[in-house]
Amino acid sequence: MSGDPPAPSWRFLIKPRWLGWHALMVASVLGMLALGNWQLQRAEAGNALSWAYTFEWPIFAAFAIVFWAKTIRDEFHPPAPSGTPAEDLELPGGRPGQPAGAAAVAVAGQEPGAEPEDAELADYNAYLARLTNEARGHGRWHGFR
Repeated sequence: MSGDPPAPSWRFLIKPRWLGWHALMVASVLGMLALGNWQLQRAEAGNALSWAYTFEWPIFAAFAIVFWAKTIRDEFHPPAPSGTPAEDLELPGGRPGQPAGAAAVAVAGQEPGAEPEDAELADYNAYLARLTNEARGHGRWHGFR
C-alpha cells in the first residue's frame, strides 16, 4: 500500500560506529565471563570471598547484554514524537516561550508584566529557563548516531 510508513531498516547496525560498539560489547561480555571463571577457580582453591564474585561477573555480563539489546531496540523503534511542541509546554514557575535569561516569571498573585518581588528568585528562575532551553533535544541517547 502506498500509505504505509516505510519499513524500519537494520542497516544502521553495520555502520562503523555501531560496529565499534558491537566489538566493545562482545569484548566486555567475554572479559566479564573470564573474570567470573577466574573467581570460580580462586573460590575452588579456598578463597571464600571469591564465591560472591563468581556469580556477580556473569550477572554483570547479562546486564550488559540486556542494555545492548534495549539500546538497539530503542534506536530501531524511536519513541513517537509527542503532539505538543516544546515551546508550548507550561513550565513550573515560568511562561511558555520565555526567552533564556529573562527574569520575568509568573508568580502566584502577580501580574504577568509586573516586577518580581524577590530578585534572588527571579535570578534562579532565569537560570532554570536557560537550562531548559539548553536541554531541549537532549531526550534521546546521543552516542549511537
